[in-house]
Amino acid sequence: MVEADRVEVTVDAVAPGGHCVARVAGQVVFVRHALPGERVVAEVTEVHRGFVRADAVTVLAASPDRVEAPCRYATPGGCGGCDLQHVAPAAQLDWKAAVVREQLTRLGGLTDAEVDRLGVRVEALPGGPLGWRSRVRYAVDAADRAGLLKHRSHEVVPVDRCLIAHPEIQALPVLGATRWPDAEAVETVASTGGQVSVSSVTAGAASPVRGPATVREVAAGRGWELPAAAFWQVHPAAADTLVDAVLDLLDPQPGESAWDLYGGAGLFAAALAARVGPTARITLVEAAAQGVSAARENLRDLPSVEVVAARVETALARRRITGPVDVVVLDPPRSGAGAPVVRALAAAGPRAVAYVACDPAAFARDVRTFAGLGWRLAALRGFDL
Repeated sequence: MVEADRVEVTVDAVAPGGHCVARVAGQVVFVRHALPGERVVAEVTEVHRGFVRADAVTVLAASPDRVEAPCRYATPGGCGGCDLQHVAPAAQLDWKAAVVREQLTRLGGLTDAEVDRLGVRVEALPGGPLGWRSRVRYAVDAADRAGLLKHRSHEVVPVDRCLIAHPEIQALPVLGATRWPDAEAVETVASTGGQVSVSSVTAGAASPVRGPATVREVAAGRGWELPAAAFWQVHPAAADTLVDAVLDLLDPQPGESAWDLYGGAGLFAAALAARVGPTARITLVEAAAQGVSAARENLRDLPSVEVVAARVETALARRRITGPVDVVVLDPPRSGAGAPVVRALAAAGPRAVAYVACDPAAFARDVRTFAGLGWRLAALRGFDL
């Protein structure tokens, strides 16, 4: 097969990244815009050794879970920001749970029975599938128009509206006729504190053009002041949802010591402090300068929290943080914590680690490393963030 070839296929199981798997003459085809069980005509978009990628351009036999995508840009060759708009919301949750299960067995080394005991499912957050995203970064094309990128491409698709964006972001004069000369990107924020901000990004630096440079978020019973460009969960309910899950799973007790690794602005450290009390030691480790500054500013009222500015693996290897420690929150980037960090955590001997993962594959690889050190994945919660 070569690019632009069209083949008729029957689609099989879901795969990470918004694809389903099909096979043509023994060759694996990863098909977007399809659902398991469907018969489709797929157009080849990329050819690699051992597999190809394709888009379903005609549906010959549709799944009962197929719906009409609410966004007109969520089509083959269109915006790559949403993978599953053609899937009914309840089926999207099943799709994501299937991806988690597959990664835990294939990469995590768990048996089907072990995964069954975990009761893997993905829970929806309040608000529905549209109008929830509180942070949107638009790319800018050669004609100075803001838009979103095609799937696996640097090509910008000019759009007049992003339907998953928060309503206050949709109302901003960012898209359509507005032009952004000299900007590489436009960053927009609608905070849970009620502020709306727009920044122009040039040479990697964000300059506010509308609204405040610092926004207020509300989570874990506290207010948080941080730069508009700093990391924060993009779903308005995500921060509280994750905090509640971490506290429920760890059940921190008064007097217990804690580490908050990849701690950002200190969301989990603050929640832990409320549980373990003012005399317990809490150490937050963060490498990004914005996160370190935000943590020190927002946790000033919590003297029991020490903020360490360092990469987590460096802080552990060079003993910038030391045990004993009772509970750990591990919230790494998409690439995961990695074996050196996992080994160092196991050596520190906490009674429990709450791993907050945003990528099932990286999480599964770290689960396998933990298991090789005698640890067990005792419980799992999945959320559609």
